[in-house]
Amino acid sequence: HDIDMTFVGPETPLDNGIVDLFRENGLAIFGPTSAAAQIEASKAFAKEFMQRHGIPTAGYRAFEDLEAARAYVEERMGRCVVKADGLAAGKGVAVCVNREDAFAALDEMMGQRRFGVAGERVVIEDLLEGEEASYYAITDGERIVTLAAAQDHKRALDGDVGENTGGMGAYSPAPVFDESVEKRVLEEIVYPAIRGMAAEGCPYQGVLFVGLMIDETGAPHVVEFNVRFGDPETQVLMLQMESDLVPLLESVAHGRLEASESVAWAD
Repeated sequence: HDIDMTFVGPETPLDNGIVDLFRENGLAIFGPTSAAAQIEASKAFAKEFMQRHGIPTAGYRAFEDLEAARAYVEERMGRCVVKADGLAAGKGVAVCVNREDAFAALDEMMGQRRFGVAGERVVIEDLLEGEEASYYAITDGERIVTLAAAQDHKRALDGDVGENTGGMGAYSPAPVFDESVEKRVLEEIVYPAIRGMAAEGCPYQGVLFVGLMIDETGAPHVVEFNVRFGDPETQVLMLQMESDLVPLLESVAHGRLEASESVAWAD
């Protein structure tokens, strides 16, 4: 069909190495390699990567043994976030405010295997306070073009008392994400992540989605990295975008993003 470029939407094909396969066959494709996609595919990998490169994120421990995980929760009085290590379609995250919540989440992930192999290992994080926001950077592994920030409605039920969903609608711009916060996110998170991936031999090419928790002082911490355009935040970003997205994607697919490239946004 003489296809010029392939754009990969979901995370699983990226983790499985579709970009590696296409490039081996000389085909232009937008997205990170399997090695770079680990930053979403494994929560433990992402946390270890952030530790190595001084990127702010919540404290954590990773566990493959259910009883050891329960003992850690008991020690922390149950106030934590429990995450399935692997891909769980934007789910597999439980925000816990007591032991009962945390024990139930561990049993669901590690005991009942609700998320399959994704829950064979879990990451238990400190519970961060603040407002969540999502930020995007398109990169060729060295240069970046930033997009806008958005916020989505993540937890089910009135009062945010339900489990995390994959996102139930979004809005942009994000009021919490002002110029000073954006500057910190770029300097403390985005550029160190791009440089860090390159330094570790797996340069990141594609869109880097940064899930953030921003505290009352404006300090950002990484909640998660995604290796794709997140849903539903991308929907509101595309409605704001006045320039053409495709040339940016093509530039990255061919490895030649220009420093002068940018995105025009509607007022």
